[in-house]
Amino acid sequence: MQTFTFTALPARIVFGPGRIAELADEVRRLHLQRVLVLSTPNQRALAETMAQQLGTLAVGVHAEAVMHVPDSVAAAAVERARSLAADGIVAIGGGSTIGLGKAIALETALPVIAVPTTYAGSEMTPIWGITRGGLKTTGRDARVLPKTVIYDAELTLRLPTAISATSGLNAIAHCVEGLYSQDANPMSSLMAAEGIRALAQALPVIKDRPQDAEARSLALYGAWLSGTVLGMVGMALHHKICHTLGGSFNLPHAEVHTVMIPQVTAFNSSAAPQAMARIAAALGCNNAASGLYDLVARLQAPHSLRALGMRETDLDSAADLATRNPYYNPRAVTRDNVRELLQSAFEGKRPT
Repeated sequence: MQTFTFTALPARIVFGPGRIAELADEVRRLHLQRVLVLSTPNQRALAETMAQQLGTLAVGVHAEAVMHVPDSVAAAAVERARSLAADGIVAIGGGSTIGLGKAIALETALPVIAVPTTYAGSEMTPIWGITRGGLKTTGRDARVLPKTVIYDAELTLRLPTAISATSGLNAIAHCVEGLYSQDANPMSSLMAAEGIRALAQALPVIKDRPQDAEARSLALYGAWLSGTVLGMVGMALHHKICHTLGGSFNLPHAEVHTVMIPQVTAFNSSAAPQAMARIAAALGCNNAASGLYDLVARLQAPHSLRALGMRETDLDSAADLATRNPYYNPRAVTRDNVRELLQSAFEGKRPT
């Protein structure tokens, strides 16, 4: 059996339909009295509803979260929290909003309560990311790990099926890379395989029946597992490329993960056969990379960088950036093989 080191991250999970009604109880449990509620501009109405539910426990709503957490947006949010003398953050939304909550926590050490409305899994990690000067920087810091996460499927029933698909595929990407991580251990691998299984089962049902609360709950369960894996072990080439394409070329976060994960899985397949076998088994197919591609197709999600607005003339620059300060990866990474990988992703080729 492999040797390993396992560190469990502290977390309180409140899971189930209707559990958002307990938000005020969770705020009080942390002895908070002045929380700032965060969201994106599109989810302002939900944030304001939550602030009203909290009553005097909320000091305001800051609905300015955007993709990739630009440093100017993070600085404005930190200033807003300080000006209101907030003693905690409630982040309601997807990775953009939770990422902004983490940016505030990184600067101020304020505790975060996360209420995810997508399946990205960021809420379960101590990983932060901020984009400065066109480059996305990430790191790990225990201060940014949310103290409580409330998973309520009722809050995801209106999540468009297209966003549900790409958000869930983003979560699957965490599990895939977790299975061949250099830090992988029996617990993380168990959770990664189960996360893939749950999401692969839930997402097609959500596409066909968006109001299926049981499928929505299953997807949140998969997101919880995927985020836990992401927070527990290091990632590899897939995440390095996605951070590059998102931070430097402003491509949409979840959609980039969706396009890249079948391609990077194919790239790594010969170097991580045990991981590939577990991925294929979780998907219920014979080949991990083509199984992921077929799931993307089943969900009618984007399968090429071209479809996301990437310019072919930028692929050389992307390969240069992605191989600068490279992450661990089971297969050796060179500038040339990453350039070839990006070309396949640009064209949306089905891996074989």
